[in-house]
Amino acid sequence: MVKIRIEHLNLKYSDDKESLRDINLEIAANAITALFGPAGGGKSSLLRVFNRLNDLADVKLISGKVYLDDTDILDPKLDVIALRRKVGMVFARPVVLPMSIRKNLTYSLELAGEKRDKILNEAVENSLNQAALWDEVKDRLDEPAIDLSGGQQQRLCLARSLVLKPEVILLDEPTSGLDPISTGKVEASLQELKMAYTIILVPHSVQQAARVADFAAFFLQGELIEKGIGKELFITPKDKRTEDYIMGRFG
Repeated sequence: MVKIRIEHLNLKYSDDKESLRDINLEIAANAITALFGPAGGGKSSLLRVFNRLNDLADVKLISGKVYLDDTDILDPKLDVIALRRKVGMVFARPVVLPMSIRKNLTYSLELAGEKRDKILNEAVENSLNQAALWDEVKDRLDEPAIDLSGGQQQRLCLARSLVLKPEVILLDEPTSGLDPISTGKVEASLQELKMAYTIILVPHSVQQAARVADFAAFFLQGELIEKGIGKELFITPKDKRTEDYIMGRFG
């Protein structure tokens, strides 16, 4: 089942930096899709298209269609706030709120009007369990989130995106600053999360993409060069440029 369908997407910034040219791609539901390639290829720009974060950038041109289920998310009339509840984002650098661990998770729910302690407590426990963090912090929920390690903060940011029960999770190099143990925990969490969510990941390395991707797409200088089933693409790429990048001949 297709969750997101991209048709002839073009994106150009005013400063002529990273852009996208005629992108056509389908993102499968309940799977991990990795967008990989060298820096400046357009991966992060595409990620930001999915929840309209590019609205905040100096964009000269954007055209084409991007459907979330049957809704064109590029429609100017779209409720962007509602879209961002459906499509959560976790960035490379964890940014926790200057609050307790618990408050980091309940804040958005309270803003949405949820005041019932039972519902809030359940949301905290469920989202922390999904992010593989509950056992580590369940006795520290009222401590400042900033006291957590970098790996724990990143998983807290993941939990914070899950607490709103989105349909899609976007991850932009979420383990780039983490140690191997923390990276392993995040990757293990993603394998569990894909049962309930559609996950789109910009990995911090080809090796990570090969480990976690059900599907993968290789981007180079704003173009989608090759796409396919993860294991097949990394073992037997069809395009010489994809092979060269995977083999480390450039990048």
